Amino acid sequence: MKKLKGLGLVLVSVFVLGACSSGENERAGNNEDADVVVGLDDTFVPMGFRDDDGNLTGFDIELAEGVFALNDTEVAFQPIDWSMKETELNNGTIDMIWNGYSQTPEREEEVAFSEPYMSNSQLLVTSKVSNIDSIDQMDGKILGAQEGSSGYNSFNQEPEALKDIVEGEDATLYDSFNEAFIDLESGRIDGLLIDRVYAEYYLNQNEKMDDFNLVETPYEDENFAVGVRQDDDELLAEINDGLQELQDNGEFAEISEKWFGEDVSPD
Repeated sequence: MKKLKGLGLVLVSVFVLGACSSGENERAGNNEDADVVVGLDDTFVPMGFRDDDGNLTGFDIELAEGVFALNDTEVAFQPIDWSMKETELNNGTIDMIWNGYSQTPEREEEVAFSEPYMSNSQLLVTSKVSNIDSIDQMDGKILGAQEGSSGYNSFNQEPEALKDIVEGEDATLYDSFNEAFIDLESGRIDGLLIDRVYAEYYLNQNEKMDDFNLVETPYEDENFAVGVRQDDDELLAEINDGLQELQDNGEFAEISEKWFGEDVSPD
């Protein structure tokens, strides 16, 4: 799996920090008209978010549309509470989780995963003025994380890396990384544990890359994959076959170049 290199060098137009909270789907009509429904966090740039006009856009959204267009499958996109994503999936509110969703052993107990289509890692982001540029310097400091994120899962599963040293031995939890960044910039938290793909895109888009430290963490790199219900073999096969076809016909690379400036498809 290719690493994301130089993501911060790419400017992709139309990004808005104050994402709309509406659950209505403007991308593909009403959910009842769709064959399948994708659940997503509509603030997770650049995977799935809202543009200046409030419309859903992003790498994962275009990738999903490309996959389902191959079989004329009508797809809708449903913003959800990310901390409840597996519950939403298994109670039938959505049919899949496709939004920078990291494949982990814990999640494999609840959902069936597609083949991985992209890699990611966790970063600690701190303000330059804090002079915190290493994990060890978070000793006694306040950490932020998104509730239900793979980063927060790693934080809890490997306490010796960061959890044991931060204030209260826990993180301040946020519904979205947007909210967490607001508190980081205001100094209410000292560091933010966050996906590399989000951090680099967000800071680049807001021209703040020079104001923050991006600190590597000891957590293992992750794979992004699509999560479906464990008994949904037909949908899983359609996703896997579609992802492979988009790689074979070059559409995957085109979408990757648009959002990242490079081909992030699996080797």
